[in-house]
Amino acid sequence: MRFALSTEQTDFAASLRDLMASAKTPQLIRAWADGDSGPGLALYRQLADAGVTGLGIAEEFGGLGAHPVDLAIAFIEIGRAGVPGPILESAAVLPALLESLADDALAQRWLPGIADGTTLASIALPPSVPRALDADLADLVLQVDDADLQQVTPTTQLRSVDAARRLFDVEPTSVLASDVSVAAAKAYDLGVLACSAQLLGAGHAALSMATEYAKSRVQFGRPIGQFQAIKHHLADALVGLEMATPLLYGAAIAVGAGDSSASRDVSAAKVACGDAAYRAARKALQVHGAIGYTAEYDLSLWLTKIRALVTAWGTPAEHRGRVADALRSGS
Repeated sequence: MRFALSTEQTDFAASLRDLMASAKTPQLIRAWADGDSGPGLALYRQLADAGVTGLGIAEEFGGLGAHPVDLAIAFIEIGRAGVPGPILESAAVLPALLESLADDALAQRWLPGIADGTTLASIALPPSVPRALDADLADLVLQVDDADLQQVTPTTQLRSVDAARRLFDVEPTSVLASDVSVAAAKAYDLGVLACSAQLLGAGHAALSMATEYAKSRVQFGRPIGQFQAIKHHLADALVGLEMATPLLYGAAIAVGAGDSSASRDVSAAKVACGDAAYRAARKALQVHGAIGYTAEYDLSLWLTKIRALVTAWGTPAEHRGRVADALRSGS
């Protein structure tokens, strides 16, 4: 099977990259971490206007009804830009969950607002996702616990290695639906897919910063990028990212087709994208040296984000276990 992005898809990715570049996301990330959500929410509304928040929502609920491949494309660019906030939860997870319920009353109630950017949503899906991201800022916070869909409120905030990743414990206020295990499993897979795409984009961002630094940093009268050891570091990182990309798009195709292998494929993509992004982050830090992890230097924002996302939406061990179980069972 030959797969390639269409011209429309590559143009969509380019337009999102331009939009987020103009938003000066390093300043926005720092503001979000310091409690100033204004710039980040403004960018969220711009992304909604560009159609990102409606990609995973059916047209009958005000969305675009796009393919999961389009969702992956968008989240690669979101990861590349390092955009903070519960965009993954709003644009990928909640639509998959609410549209899979037997009764569409909740979908009719909330999805139009998510699609047009007026509703920011977050969710906890224990045990793999025990806390809700930015629950204090979200207009809607849900949790699936013991197959019950609950509306919840935030309680204690917990620190993440990524200062812009604000995690909250939650407590239930009401039960909205029961027996939602199947819908929750589908939503979880969409979350894993989107997180994998974010990791891939963040890895490319770290590699790009390292490459530009290697071109400008001079040692022994030459840019360090001319030294073979540096070239090998950067090439290794690029190969890892390129090798992970087909697994991401293959998983998106499997999810879109409803294949029985979809859960296995998204787990494989999460492992590959996480490993590749982490390798790119390490190589970028090695190229930069000590300046790379200082809080004032922009690379540090992506280093901590990658470190946090590697274990978000399921740890590498969990996803390797899902792949191994699927292979043992022949699925």
